[in-house]
Amino acid sequence: MRNLPNILSMSRLVATVVVFILVLINQPWAFLVATVIFFFASVTDYLDGYLARRFKVVSSLGVFLDLTADKVFVTSILIAMVQIGQVPAWIVAIIITREFVVTGLRSMASVRGRVIPAGIWGKQKTFVTLLAVGGLLLAKSLGAHRLSLFPLMLTLNNQTMSGGEILLLVADVLVILATIWTIFSGIEYLIGARWLFQEDKKEHSKL
Repeated sequence: MRNLPNILSMSRLVATVVVFILVLINQPWAFLVATVIFFFASVTDYLDGYLARRFKVVSSLGVFLDLTADKVFVTSILIAMVQIGQVPAWIVAIIITREFVVTGLRSMASVRGRVIPAGIWGKQKTFVTLLAVGGLLLAKSLGAHRLSLFPLMLTLNNQTMSGGEILLLVADVLVILATIWTIFSGIEYLIGARWLFQEDKKEHSKL
């Protein structure tokens, strides 16, 4: 039980590789398998942290694996979707840039022995992003490709008013929302970390 949280985090890394390959195959059956794996891997995102706190087995390795798995899991799948033209590159660039900024701020705070907690925007961003990616995978497993924002295809007719096509459009909207949440969560971290730069100014003023 002590190692279970770490095992769950590592399983999410393994799942990332599998889903990544399945997305690149770009076939409905592959997206269906990817959807199932993605769902269970997303559940582990909650379970590993909960179990670590529940059984008081939080460790540096566990924190590292959890944070790494979270970032690699989503960004890698989105990169695969860029490869097949399902998600525009600029959206993934924003998401990855935000991760680098947050990681840098956390590293700076860690050097000073402090922690920058995740804010409400960050927590919501994770949920919306997982929902968006899961929706895309499920929609593609249903063969949807006629009603979307990427590329822009909004023609409404008998062919595009199916459940899969509507789900694809909804998932694309969620991708946009996830991007907006990503930007605001990044700003939230910058505001929460402003003391880092204020302390630097104070230190320089003393010199």
